[in-house]
Amino acid sequence: MTFTAAASLLAGRSTAFVSRPTALKTATRSMSAFGRSMTMNAESGQAEVVLVGCGAPNRGMGWYHGLQMVENKCPSASLDFVVEPWFMGPGAEGPGGDDFKECQAEWESTYGVKFATSMQDLPPPAAPRLALISGRTADNPRLLTECIANGSKCIYLEKPGAPTVAELQAMKDEAEAAGVEVLMGYNKNVCKYVSKTRDFAASVAGSHVTFVSNNAYENTPESLGECFERNAEGMLKNMAIHELALLVSFYDVSVENIESVTADKEFSSMQTLAGPSGKEWTDFDKIKFTITTKNGNEVSVSADRCGGTDSYATVTKGAEEKFRYYMPDEDDKKLVDELTSKYPTAMPYFFTQDPDYITVKERVAKHTVDGKPAEGIATIGVAVETLRVAEYLTPILQEQLK
Repeated sequence: MTFTAAASLLAGRSTAFVSRPTALKTATRSMSAFGRSMTMNAESGQAEVVLVGCGAPNRGMGWYHGLQMVENKCPSASLDFVVEPWFMGPGAEGPGGDDFKECQAEWESTYGVKFATSMQDLPPPAAPRLALISGRTADNPRLLTECIANGSKCIYLEKPGAPTVAELQAMKDEAEAAGVEVLMGYNKNVCKYVSKTRDFAASVAGSHVTFVSNNAYENTPESLGECFERNAEGMLKNMAIHELALLVSFYDVSVENIESVTADKEFSSMQTLAGPSGKEWTDFDKIKFTITTKNGNEVSVSADRCGGTDSYATVTKGAEEKFRYYMPDEDDKKLVDELTSKYPTAMPYFFTQDPDYITVKERVAKHTVDGKPAEGIATIGVAVETLRVAEYLTPILQEQLK
């Protein structure tokens, strides 16, 4: 959700956008004028990454992806270009514009990253090109077409990929016809808490798994209204789409294989609220439901926009909870505290999922370079089925909550 901005998008400015490492990567980066004869940044064994949709510093997922790459957290990924039409165009003087300019100046001068307003402005690839699309969901079909046309070998597409199943399926078909692989930013597929929960549940016959996702929005009409408008595709296609991807990937959940879905009415809540534009939006601020499949699997999902910063999963048998594992766990909480101190105005969920964002980007970047399978990374095929499930469930759950 990065190309459009609203006045409430930024809660404040961070005193620093990036931490400068002692050994700067700029030693190998050309600082020549932007043009088709410029020297690329990517070194041998690295993908040339184009970040499509940086968004507002401290708020945009694209910005955080870029931050991890300029800080060399992903060895196989070299952030060479940022394509950002909003903050380098109509949004330059609006909310977040000054923050973006400051970030752009630092990334250009310190790390040699080049900025542009469109993929068409970039020179041809000088290394295997990975396009990381982190723009508004509604823009993704067009952005994918532009990335394919401008030399991308592989595309990392942020969830949910497209507003509708039909659009995402068309994107899948277009990429396959062009011989371009599309992998998805479903980071929870590689999360420690997911693998540990699945392993424990497999050891307890008759157990039941619940995946719990929380965000830390203020529980006010203003905060949730802004959230509903900025994430207009709705909770199941946005916040809870990661959990649906887990169900598709590991629990045989598909539209055709769903026997039943039941909302927890005591927990769940659906509201109609005005966003910053004044337009009203109806969405879940929290939802919990259980899916039973035709082949006998049963699994639950819980998502709360105002539930805090932790995600976790539980394994129960009957009424007894047998296992619970958090993201972050105790080992990762120190990192969360360090990142919170370093970037105090950034979205808290960036930090709890920081190691997993790195894992997904590194695996996709390495795959772009060497062609070996990107272990555990969801394909666009998984994303199509996940979006199908989200579209199928939304009206059913809305009707149950009326």
